[in-house]
Amino acid sequence: MKAGEKSFWGKALDLLRQGPFRRYIIGSAISDTGTWMQVMAQGWVMSSLTNHALMLGMVNFAAGIPTLALTMIGGSVADRHDKRMILIATQVVQIGTAMSLGFLVLTGKIQIWHVMIIAAVLGTCIAFEMPAISALVPELVKKDEIATAIALDRSVFHGSRLVGPFVAGIFVAWWGAASAFFSNAITFIALIIALVSLPARTKGTAEEEEQRRSGFNEGLRYVRSDRTILSMIALIALTTIFVFPVISVMLPLYVRNVLHLGPDRMGMLMGISAVGSLAGSIGLLSVARELRFKFMTAATLCVAVALFFLSRSNSFLLTAGCMGMLAIGLSLNFGLAGTIVQERSPGPLRGRVSAIFGLSFFGLMPIAGLLITGLSDWIGMRPALAVAAVLFGIGAVLVLSAAGRTVCECPETPVPEAEAAPASVV
Repeated sequence: MKAGEKSFWGKALDLLRQGPFRRYIIGSAISDTGTWMQVMAQGWVMSSLTNHALMLGMVNFAAGIPTLALTMIGGSVADRHDKRMILIATQVVQIGTAMSLGFLVLTGKIQIWHVMIIAAVLGTCIAFEMPAISALVPELVKKDEIATAIALDRSVFHGSRLVGPFVAGIFVAWWGAASAFFSNAITFIALIIALVSLPARTKGTAEEEEQRRSGFNEGLRYVRSDRTILSMIALIALTTIFVFPVISVMLPLYVRNVLHLGPDRMGMLMGISAVGSLAGSIGLLSVARELRFKFMTAATLCVAVALFFLSRSNSFLLTAGCMGMLAIGLSLNFGLAGTIVQERSPGPLRGRVSAIFGLSFFGLMPIAGLLITGLSDWIGMRPALAVAAVLFGIGAVLVLSAAGRTVCECPETPVPEAEAAPASVV
């Protein structure tokens, strides 16, 4: 660190002193905690409605298809209209879905088709919320603060992932699953209040405003012209296809059929994964720009090795260590890839670029959840995990090699909103 230059932790504290960003991050922390409460409670309710893993996959599929179909539209809407209003609208819809689930559970009328329909509505919300919120965070800070802001945002998300399920477990045990859904509905109010308090986006030049009104193809053209952004999208796509199904879909079967352990140990593995994700997101604060390539390469190798050892593990301790390594590596690469994409995106196109980047995860998840699981049914879970580890490791290293040191460069792309971010510390 150069003399006189602040540490990343110092920059983080300075960022939290800024009124608009501080209000957003507090509202987001409360809302994210409620969301993870609902995730835990919904899983508990679903386990009482069916014993078929396929039905659990169908809920994810129901949420993923609207996201895949509408995210491009959501990106264009985020660039053309007030992101705050878009996000407020999605929060209101999610309050309605949480209340609906709560009443259905409370009255004992909940059925699987109810959960699927609500999942489809939430998937539609994600298609508009994801690009809007991804593009909003850089607008709240200055250009040189974008990396720190994204790291803090990710840390809050993963921190709530630790707190939310724990709190939900207490609520479900004491007052029933409906209480977790109702609590989630209330937490959205905190983010709505924060969004209402944020300043409106500063209007850009005539050329920038014209660019905002252009179609989604303008975003595609920009992404195609930037090799580094394309590499980050490819990296996350490889992660979604080969790694995330292991964590999000196959873990229960892995714990039960491979390790022959019970649900208590599965809960511990999920907790370890959450701690690893939080550690990785906090670690983003200390990754200097010139070290990004080394960190991303190390994180990629860490994920590939951990996934391979999962295919050989017979013990809970080795599996726990692998899950922690997976979570740290994934969190680092997701956070750094997202930071690089946001830094290189022009303000007028940021919503559309964020939408394309998001599709590499949200859009591929419904399909990815079928590929590795299908391979597992065909050749067995252990061989499938080994194949996934090798293919991911080779593919990700090649992608990062293609990007090279450009991931460490300070982009010259103008970011009008960031540079014009409010200096208020109120």
